[in-house]
Amino acid sequence: MGSSAEGRQRRIRLDSCSARPVNVEFGVLSRLSLSVASLTVAYNGAELVSRQIDALLRQSRPLQEIIVVDNASNDGTSALLEQRYPEVTVMRLPENEGMGGGLAAGLAYAALTKKHNWIWTFDQDSVPHRDSLEMLLAGVASVSNQNDGVGIAAALPIHKRGSLYRPWLWRDGLVKPSPEAFREQIWFADLVITAGSMIRRDVVENVGLPRTDFFMDFVDFEYCLRARGHGYKVVVVPCAQITHEIGNGRVVRLLGLRKLWYNQAPFREYYYSRNLAYSVWWLYPSKAAKRFVLRHLMRRAAGLLLFNSNKVACLKKIGQGFRDGRLAHLGIRFRPTDA
Repeated sequence: MGSSAEGRQRRIRLDSCSARPVNVEFGVLSRLSLSVASLTVAYNGAELVSRQIDALLRQSRPLQEIIVVDNASNDGTSALLEQRYPEVTVMRLPENEGMGGGLAAGLAYAALTKKHNWIWTFDQDSVPHRDSLEMLLAGVASVSNQNDGVGIAAALPIHKRGSLYRPWLWRDGLVKPSPEAFREQIWFADLVITAGSMIRRDVVENVGLPRTDFFMDFVDFEYCLRARGHGYKVVVVPCAQITHEIGNGRVVRLLGLRKLWYNQAPFREYYYSRNLAYSVWWLYPSKAAKRFVLRHLMRRAAGLLLFNSNKVACLKKIGQGFRDGRLAHLGIRFRPTDA
């Protein structure tokens, strides 16, 4: 995305928040009826997670529980949380189960055991604004005649440079929403990322838990597609915002345009290509979707050749992931320690 486009999107999101979503019943709903827990999946997050926990504790609409699933960190993440934040529920897994396993364990506890109405999900490097939860709940309440069908409500993830982590539509492939969508107080999407998304309890009860055999990458998108297949709506509330990072981004130039490029470790390229290919070949198959996957991964490979610092290893993992996805060879194949 070029810098001018980023600027336009940034102005759109700021303008759209001049009128906040309101519902006269929101105060009663939030204070008396709804139990909301946050759920963070962390791995070696000792240097990052404190900023997030502090932001969660300062929410203008308080949370009923703050939950962190520690994916067998070896940097003292659990000890830090237990010492500095005794009010936080820490679930330490015996081994790293990835985002899929961490979300599944956390949602089983928060939704099925503790029966929270909504579970607000995060990874460790996202920080909500002070009124993010308030705005999310107000947004859901404002969709009064469609409220029963809303299963996932997503905040808008913003990079520190001002660009958006865009929610997507699914039309036999990823489709960008129109710029006009960001002017709306509430709009409907198909796919949103884990960070800042709030899942209703009965979605977990009816749809099930996230896939543990995906390990990481496309876990959130597959879950959204599954929820949509069960008739649930995914709403985006642009006024509910979080600051979000994905790795170490850098600005690159292509055909005179500036865009952010993220160097992913080879194992991340594997899981993304594998889980995307599996989803399209086995779960939501169509000729158009398969053509999309081929084009999408070819563009990713071209970007790796141009900008990535570990070209050969990443390209090999994309090919391996695509093959394994088509053959439905899932499960944990690589861990971060293999990178």
